[in-house]
Amino acid sequence: MITIDREGANAHIEREKLLDRVMGPARFGKSSEILRRNRRPADGLAFVAFEDTHMIGTVRLWNISAGNAGAALLLGPLAVDKIYSGSGVGAGLVYAALNAAQASGHRSVLLVGDPQYYARFGFHAEPASNLLMPGDFDRHRFQAIQLGNEDVLSGSTGVLRATGAMIH
Repeated sequence: MITIDREGANAHIEREKLLDRVMGPARFGKSSEILRRNRRPADGLAFVAFEDTHMIGTVRLWNISAGNAGAALLLGPLAVDKIYSGSGVGAGLVYAALNAAQASGHRSVLLVGDPQYYARFGFHAEPASNLLMPGDFDRHRFQAIQLGNEDVLSGSTGVLRATGAMIH
């Protein structure tokens, strides 16, 4: 049976092994990694999927500042073991993260990812069109979703900046 839940305090090693299997070392060179490096994920906004006791998926949200729009979240990385590709595990993780973010009062989430995949959740490029990631990034993969009814990103400018708690 597959379950999705908040990431536990001792999941770090198993999560890193999963990310190594799914994404390899290339994940450390991504622009999003600059915003995650040496930071903790946003409180209560890290999720994992298990089949029985085996971790098969992960996603985290990270506290950032989205230029002059202010506080926002960054989603990623989303990773699911390849044998579960197309099973809905990734979608379940994204929905869990977005629902928890909205319930916690967050107003927007940004990411760099496949536009076709993330469109089903409501992500699109327009709200992020005048924002920049630190480092190199693929503009057409840079997307955002606004949570709730308030339009907090349209017209915003500036470079995303990490604001989350540092790892000690």
